[in-house]
Amino acid sequence: MPPVGPVKRRDLLAGLRSLGYHGPFAGKPHQFMRRAERTVRLPNPHRGEISRGLLVRILREAGISREQWESI
Repeated sequence: MPPVGPVKRRDLLAGLRSLGYHGPFAGKPHQFMRRAERTVRLPNPHRGEISRGLLVRILREAGISREQWESI
């Protein structure tokens, strides 16, 4: 992945899958992806990209470092 910054939802899902997450699964307010005991909520699909700030929060919730994200 490129440096942490705005990313399309499709690229976020692909990146999470490559790091061992499965899904997305349907949830009540949001879809989510799962790896072992860790669950990550996903933003709902929309036209624009996922902002840098939201991406950082998702990666923190997923337990993924910046280095891991940028290495895929």
